Amino acid sequence: MLRELSIKDFAIIDQLQIPFKEGLTVLTGETGAGKSIIIDAIQLLAGGRGSVEFVRHGAKKASLEGLFTIDNLKHPVYKIAESYGVEIDEEMIILHRTISHSGKSICRVNGSLVTLAILKEFGRVLIDIHTQHETQSLMNQELHIDLLDLFDQEGIGQALLEYQDMYRQWKIIKDRLMHLQTNEQQIIQRLDLLTFQLNELQQAELVPDEDVELNEEREKLSHAEKIYAGVTEAYKALSTEQRANDWLAMAQTSLLDASEFDTGLAEVKNTYMEAFYMIEDVTYQLRDYLDQFEFNPERLNFIEARLNELHRLMRKYGTSVNDMLEYQAKISDEIDQLEDRDGSLTRLKKEVEDKVRDAALEAEHLHDLRIKAKEALEIAIRQELADLYLEKADFQVEITKKQDLSQLREDYIDQVKIAPNGNDHVQFLLSTNPGEPIKPLNKVASGGELSRIMLALKKIFAKHQGMTSVIFDEVDTGVSGRVAQAIAEKIGSIADGSQVLCITHLPQVAAMADTHILIEKQQTDHHTYTTVTELALEQRTDELARMMTGKEITDTSRAHALSLIDYATDYKKQRD
Repeated sequence: MLRELSIKDFAIIDQLQIPFKEGLTVLTGETGAGKSIIIDAIQLLAGGRGSVEFVRHGAKKASLEGLFTIDNLKHPVYKIAESYGVEIDEEMIILHRTISHSGKSICRVNGSLVTLAILKEFGRVLIDIHTQHETQSLMNQELHIDLLDLFDQEGIGQALLEYQDMYRQWKIIKDRLMHLQTNEQQIIQRLDLLTFQLNELQQAELVPDEDVELNEEREKLSHAEKIYAGVTEAYKALSTEQRANDWLAMAQTSLLDASEFDTGLAEVKNTYMEAFYMIEDVTYQLRDYLDQFEFNPERLNFIEARLNELHRLMRKYGTSVNDMLEYQAKISDEIDQLEDRDGSLTRLKKEVEDKVRDAALEAEHLHDLRIKAKEALEIAIRQELADLYLEKADFQVEITKKQDLSQLREDYIDQVKIAPNGNDHVQFLLSTNPGEPIKPLNKVASGGELSRIMLALKKIFAKHQGMTSVIFDEVDTGVSGRVAQAIAEKIGSIADGSQVLCITHLPQVAAMADTHILIEKQQTDHHTYTTVTELALEQRTDELARMMTGKEITDTSRAHALSLIDYATDYKKQRD
């Protein structure tokens, strides 16, 4: 849920910090006070389109920050965070966005810089915003199939995963087939290029790790004189007369003599003897090294030439010999495939046919599951609409197949165009009045009816979508009376499973709030700013009375407001 929103130099807001609570929070206030500006700020935090017009006059930038807590470790936001390397500590996510007066936008998630597109991905699963003018996501036909699948996730979910695995396999093999089916001239040109590259690499007779070993040998040969001089000096220091070994032997003899009379020297003697023999062994090794040492200028010249050749090839084929050998093996396989193009085409076509048949079977299974799920969804939506006094409305889920996959012919395989979510087209249909033909959802309903339809759909899908916060911006416009009360109850019930923030002009909705926030615009001679106040019971009563009558509050309107609050309190107790 959204815990806190921080706004600075945004539109008419100079600085605000608004804490939010669980349940239903309503925001009320006079027109122009800044209620919708707060929703605009949240929308921008969710990745909405920004504008320099949002930067407060005279300020260099507008800053927005939202703190969200996610206690469900299976929430999709965790997978998104993992995919972009964003760490989530203590189940908290902070979205931050800055818009400069020049129009540039800087976005962060938990302190990590992200693009606006990535910020939008986070916002998409954290916040669901509905406004009276905005085309609702629920009205988008392209999303209806996803909503149906969400509604019956237990039944459809596993089958959809199995189908999508089949789809991915089919897509990979089909792409390979299409690559081979490109025009002949491109294939010949590709084959000539790869053959030239393969010949060049084969003629080089590359050996694994050759570049590493040659560089080490060159380093040794390039400093042969220093190496020889150093080893010679070390050997002389140890072995020549009156040098280290003579003195060490003298110390050995003296220690052996002394240890015959004091057994306490035994451990020291043994330690010394081990060290003496080790140094003696080192002396022999140095002697052997000098005996075998050979400086070969011709070998150094050969290594330099070979490394130059390898570096020339690396500029074209890889950063190391091992990379070039890997590339050599790769193009060798591709050459074999291109030279055996007819055979490869035949094999790939057979694989594509097999995979599309498997995917078609899974798509048919998905279709059957969706047919079963649609009946339950239709019943649930009709009940929600009846609660909102649209009891005569008829809601249907139409599922049609994009293609007939039941009897696939070999000459038809190439024409199959299955989608990542199957072979079905799903759309929601509605008729709000008896006798009217049923039509697609986005072509039906007046403003007031559209608000109720949207709330009915949202009530069903809110828990399935897993949204952290659901925001309604004046979605109750155009309704009154008993419908207004029904909408208030429906918004309150949505808040049972999600945090809901709602801008409203209906006292019935405001009375249903768990938290009531008043937004006011204040003015001085040279300054206009917005204030936010959480209302106590008496203040809520006055605000509801003002919403019913205008500025003047009467005893009658205050009594009516109190009765609405009492009714809402009783309703929530009964619902619990």
